[in-house]
Amino acid sequence: MKQSNELFEKLESIRKEIENVEYWSARDLQNVFGYDKWENFHKVVKRAAVSIENTSESVELHFLEVRKMFTIGNGAEREMKDYALTRYACYLVAQNGDPNKEEIAFAQSYFAVQTRKQELIEKRLEEAERVRKRDKLTVSEKLLSLLAFERGVDGKGFGRIRSKGDAALFGGNSTGQMKEKLGVPQNRPLADYLDTALIEGKTFAMSITNINIKNKDLQGENDITDEHITNNDEIRQLLIRRGIYPEELSAAEDVKKIKRRLESQNKKLTKTNKKN
Repeated sequence: MKQSNELFEKLESIRKEIENVEYWSARDLQNVFGYDKWENFHKVVKRAAVSIENTSESVELHFLEVRKMFTIGNGAEREMKDYALTRYACYLVAQNGDPNKEEIAFAQSYFAVQTRKQELIEKRLEEAERVRKRDKLTVSEKLLSLLAFERGVDGKGFGRIRSKGDAALFGGNSTGQMKEKLGVPQNRPLADYLDTALIEGKTFAMSITNINIKNKDLQGENDITDEHITNNDEIRQLLIRRGIYPEELSAAEDVKKIKRRLESQNKKLTKTNKKN
């Protein structure tokens, strides 16, 4: 939360306005976005500019190249290239930045939301993070399915492996029982309705299973199941030590709804800039 407050204040402090049009200096954003070298950040800006060329938008309208005087190390001044970036341009720059940087993740939400209310920006940031974590779990699940198939496990066997892993995580409750408990439709994945912490826990347990399948050369449904149960139980014990009982957490909003809402916000951002 402290980091979010600092980033919010920094982005607000460098925000400029001319004739009711807000803009940001690319050189100012470089530091806020966590890039030490202009050369590296300039590549991100150029990628963002290229992405707008495929639309009906004017690159110059959103990425206005300017020349500014900057003070360099010895106190002398030098004229350097800069860009005056619209909110939409800043959003595209954030989308093309390093997703592992916390500053980039926050900036994506800051520039996507058509508001300057910090609490709404942070809510969107949390929602985007949950979608990202859910996507990571999907990748881990696909890898486990592939590894299991290569070691003699069919589709039904893979389903049993996942269900027994869930039972270990949720204190004996099967996947079906947890769906009923949380009001999840039987035709939908349980993970779509889990809290972010549980999604991360499932991903971590599955990642360990995937690693050990290869390292221990596990073969067949029984060996892989035992490994997956052990890893999920370890995650459960870790959560319990922190006062979290997985089966007692309430259902979270359907991650698919969140994904659609975020995509809708992004489309509105584009439409808003087309009108301006």
